[in-house]
Amino acid sequence: MPRNRIGRSLGVAEQIAIIGGGAAGFFAAIACARANPENEISIYERGSEFLSKVRISGGGRCNVTHASFDPRTLSQHYPRGERALISPLHQFSPSDTVAWFEERGVRLKTESDGRMFPVTDSSDTIIDCLMNEAKAAGVRLFTRTGIEQARINESNMFELRLSNGETFSCDRLLLATGGARSITGAQIAQSLGHTIVPPVPSLFSLHVARPWLRLLPGVSIPDVAVSASGTKLRERGPLLITHNGVSGPSVLRLSAWGARILHALDYHFILRVNWVPDFTADATRAQLQSLRQSNPNRLVINSPLARLPARLWEQLALASGIDRETRWTTLPRAQAHELAQRLTRTEFEVKGKSLNKDEFVTCGGVSLREINFKTMESRITPRLYFAGELLDLDGVTGGFNFQAAWTTGWIAGHAMADREPAGLP
Repeated sequence: MPRNRIGRSLGVAEQIAIIGGGAAGFFAAIACARANPENEISIYERGSEFLSKVRISGGGRCNVTHASFDPRTLSQHYPRGERALISPLHQFSPSDTVAWFEERGVRLKTESDGRMFPVTDSSDTIIDCLMNEAKAAGVRLFTRTGIEQARINESNMFELRLSNGETFSCDRLLLATGGARSITGAQIAQSLGHTIVPPVPSLFSLHVARPWLRLLPGVSIPDVAVSASGTKLRERGPLLITHNGVSGPSVLRLSAWGARILHALDYHFILRVNWVPDFTADATRAQLQSLRQSNPNRLVINSPLARLPARLWEQLALASGIDRETRWTTLPRAQAHELAQRLTRTEFEVKGKSLNKDEFVTCGGVSLREINFKTMESRITPRLYFAGELLDLDGVTGGFNFQAAWTTGWIAGHAMADREPAGLP
């Protein structure tokens, strides 16, 4: 429990409370403590452990950031917050993230798609680094300590009330409670004068009940084009067939950019998939004709086009009415046309979504117009700061949400330290 319930301790410049023990909260605390060691900095986490989202991210490997080093280009990966993040990303970029961790003995590696992970392939490496750095900097850490309310008291300090009814005060307050799962942070922000953009899920898989698709869980296609009928939403990239439908980077990006549109549709819409996005409809028909000429006696279901997975090709052929024993030389023109149509435009009825377990992201949160992005301080309530996903900003999959956490946390930490950022802490 906090030592000093009311007021400052002797010899302490300021008391700074950080609500939320995730990536943004820890990074802010460390930056603040290193920039001004005189401050007393405390992190309050409602749950039983810190950095729980870091632990599960990237399948337990932790996708720390993305190898996109131009701030303007990087900002284009944020469906909400693109313009607001350009200046902050100049202050603390993925290059700075890489340098920060490497200075503390944690090397990162870049995978072919630009995602960056610790070379250990373990999120524990990142957690241990942050925990050790926070402890070394003198940050006070409290788990199972929920903050229920905050108000400005007669001493012009933030008075915080714990879930057990106890109260204490601080000079500066940072809210870094994450997305929609933690409504307390949004409630506190609202009570202190802020507007909350209603949160909805982002980065989710789609439920598709088509029987033949359900036969293919685990099949991955490296390059498809997906779109939502009746909208302008279109994405291209890898797709993964799941037990419930479809996922993978292309679908997750579609869900991020279309978070509010798909929410308004109640997640019921027609998803169109082009399995051969490099081919036009005419080119696809020409490819099929080429297969007919070069492999006349081969079974159609055994002759995949464009390096499609064999199991997927088989089901597409069967769904086009092609018999298992049909050979290219005996393939009727109508069925060849139907197969070409399915290859370039398969339509699935989407009925719902699946959130990515505890790792999922939301859009919505504190209105960005009410934040000074040079300091992450509230434009409404002085000495109140924000970082991370509680803000109405979110990125597509690939390490972008963690980079936003590191960037906004670092800026907020320096601002709370009452010193101008002068380089890496």
